[in-house]
Amino acid sequence: MFSRQIRFADIDQLGHVNNVRFFDYLEDARLAMLYLDPIRAGGQPHRGLVVARHEIDYRRALTFRPEPVRVETWVTAISPVRFTLAYEIRDEDVVFVEAMSVMVAYDPAAGTPRRLTGDERAYLEKFTA
Repeated sequence: MFSRQIRFADIDQLGHVNNVRFFDYLEDARLAMLYLDPIRAGGQPHRGLVVARHEIDYRRALTFRPEPVRVETWVTAISPVRFTLAYEIRDEDVVFVEAMSVMVAYDPAAGTPRRLTGDERAYLEKFTA
């Protein structure tokens, strides 16, 4: 779970969080899960992962407020080269956004997809629903 404070800059002319800004919220949660949390636990961050696809469903308008929202993230599928993350941007009572990202393991030197390592798979399995 990742908490995100709504910033004034996130608000559009209609008075709610702009649809594009929600992708920033998802990115922050993904970065925390795959990069920062492993470092905080004394491990290595997961590198060489790229987004292949995003889907997002806007459920309720989210307006500027003093309370942060939560971005809950879990893994719904793992295959040899890719995995799928699901997200909810929510507070205690309301789901504002449901989303998913397909992530692909990538070798930047070769410029091609690669297989997930055993360590990557084991890490992701801890977050399966």
